[in-house]
Amino acid sequence: MISSLLFSPLLPWPVIWGLGALSVGFVIFALIRGLSGWALRGSAAVVLVAALTGPVFQQEDREELSDIVLLLEDKTASQDLKDRAGQTDEAIQSLTRAIEARGNTELRRIEVTDDEGNAGTQLMTALAAAMAEEPRSRIAGVVAVSDGRVHDAELLPDLPAPFHLLKTGRSDDWDRRLIVKGAPAFAIIGEPVTLTLRVEDQGAAPTAAFAQLQVSVDGSTPQSFQVPIGQDLDLPVTLPHGGRNVIEFTIAETEGELTTRNNTALIQMNGVRDRLRVLLVSGEPHPGGRTWRNLLKSDSSVDLVHFTILRPPEKQDGVPVGELSLIAFPTRELFLEKIQDFDLIIFDRYKRRGILPAIYLENVSNYVTEGGAVLVAAGPDFAAASSIFRSPLGRILPAEPTARVLEEPFRPTVTDDGVRHPVTEGLPAQGDWGRWLRQVEVEPRSGHVVMSGLDDRPLLMLDRVGEGRVALLASDHAWLWSRGYEGGGPQLELLRRLAHWMMGEPELEEEALTAEAKGQQMQIVRRTMSDSAGPVTVTAPDGTQTVIELTETRPGFFEGSYTGPEIGLYRLSDDTLERVIGLGPAAPREFEETIATGDILTPATAIGRGGVLAVEDGVPSVRSVRAGRPAAGRGWIGITPREAYETLDVRQMSLLPPWLVLLLSAGFIVGGWLREGRR
Repeated sequence: MISSLLFSPLLPWPVIWGLGALSVGFVIFALIRGLSGWALRGSAAVVLVAALTGPVFQQEDREELSDIVLLLEDKTASQDLKDRAGQTDEAIQSLTRAIEARGNTELRRIEVTDDEGNAGTQLMTALAAAMAEEPRSRIAGVVAVSDGRVHDAELLPDLPAPFHLLKTGRSDDWDRRLIVKGAPAFAIIGEPVTLTLRVEDQGAAPTAAFAQLQVSVDGSTPQSFQVPIGQDLDLPVTLPHGGRNVIEFTIAETEGELTTRNNTALIQMNGVRDRLRVLLVSGEPHPGGRTWRNLLKSDSSVDLVHFTILRPPEKQDGVPVGELSLIAFPTRELFLEKIQDFDLIIFDRYKRRGILPAIYLENVSNYVTEGGAVLVAAGPDFAAASSIFRSPLGRILPAEPTARVLEEPFRPTVTDDGVRHPVTEGLPAQGDWGRWLRQVEVEPRSGHVVMSGLDDRPLLMLDRVGEGRVALLASDHAWLWSRGYEGGGPQLELLRRLAHWMMGEPELEEEALTAEAKGQQMQIVRRTMSDSAGPVTVTAPDGTQTVIELTETRPGFFEGSYTGPEIGLYRLSDDTLERVIGLGPAAPREFEETIATGDILTPATAIGRGGVLAVEDGVPSVRSVRAGRPAAGRGWIGITPREAYETLDVRQMSLLPPWLVLLLSAGFIVGGWLREGRR
């Protein structure tokens, strides 16, 4: 029970003090004048002024509340290095015993673990959440058992009590890590992009000048280099193909370092072409020539070289050569010297006219087998004796003409293979297209027929020859769609896909194994022209293998999902294809810097004059300290008793009730008047 005197003034305190001063003045005046009743009148004034202050006698029944100590247990990944987990458990057990042995003190243990992302140690976030559940007036101290590598230190809450860090780790710990700076998300295929690497030693590292670096692209055989330690190294890297390129940098493990998790860096870069160079050769002017030209010129990533043969060599009209305004066709330069500079060559209604000798067309065939691409848009000349099929190009074409040209209307149709092939799969408004009016009859020899025409005859055929690709369109009437004939059709989308497939765009591969990562889960997609797809074997960073069965989701697409047990590089393979993908960063944030430190939490410990003590020096004892005093020293930490309580009952009694004030003041005034009257 606690007793106290309270005041509940009826008037503002300045007014009361003024009345009190005025009363004192009147009493002094009466004393000077020698009035015999001054003491009684002064007593009356005291009673009246005291009544204005509203004195109240209060009694409280209180229950004492215990102090609360918050104990933060860092259970993140970096705490599993070396013997830190054992140090943490030992410190927590010792502190638990010491605090529970204290009277009137409770312990709240808060476990800080890794989250699903890569946010690192969110110690302050956990502390703020714990403080929100406890009354601030009862928190007597905060103790964190951690390596000090906190990644949200800027979120330090307002601490009402001392904060202490019991630092795990050893003074002789050291670690070597690999840092990759300035890695772009995109790079141009075939052009070197410079990455800045740095190998850095931390802690009590042994003296070393060089480290061995291994570089691997898409899981290929790594190349080894000797790189300096502690210096920035500019390393040029050239992407070998379009689409995603996974580049893995690894430094060799050294005996004694804390972890190898930060010895590897994964860089995923998308390879893009700077400019796609296309050579378009039109055998003669016709309405479809502008369709190809407009399509290729509308793509800002395409550099188009277009030649139209307007004046064949056999034409004799008597015009002097010096007066001709036509440009001579640079056949030797294009088809012998610079043919490898082109990504795609299109022959649009071209026929043998003596302009391109057989040796040039032979060179085009070799260009395809070595990785080039040729598209033939066939007109009536393809079925004639002058057809380019009857040249060295014939050995790479996927179909042979029958010498028939069908001059009948037909509606192009996507075949069963076309439903699966990325060039024709999912074309918009399929079946509502306008008709074409001419088709060259051909007999397929190889490849895939993705579109058919009159009476299901092959219309569009795609094939691979050696390292290159060949396409044959057995009609020159695609331009009817661009003119809107009978509603038109998706000519721009079809021809764009066709051109980009031939130039090897990764998104248009008909046989592809891809995976998209989201967190630790990956969605595996197998695209194929077959009716079935075999299982995919996933090899984890630790070498364990998991077989994933795929399910067909739509024609040509087979999918499956896999959740990776750890962050790192995963290899996917089936009977024919291989793929690599990185789940998360190769070195999580927890392993970027691994040497224990107290510097990051110094602002937190400075607020309540707490301290940073190393667990390897022994677990400190716990003492009580007053607020504002040093709360840590050699071998001890302090908590501040808060003396918090809960009020169970309150009783108040007025010391000067109105009737008593009236009685006392009237008595003193009357007494003073009577005394002065007798005199």
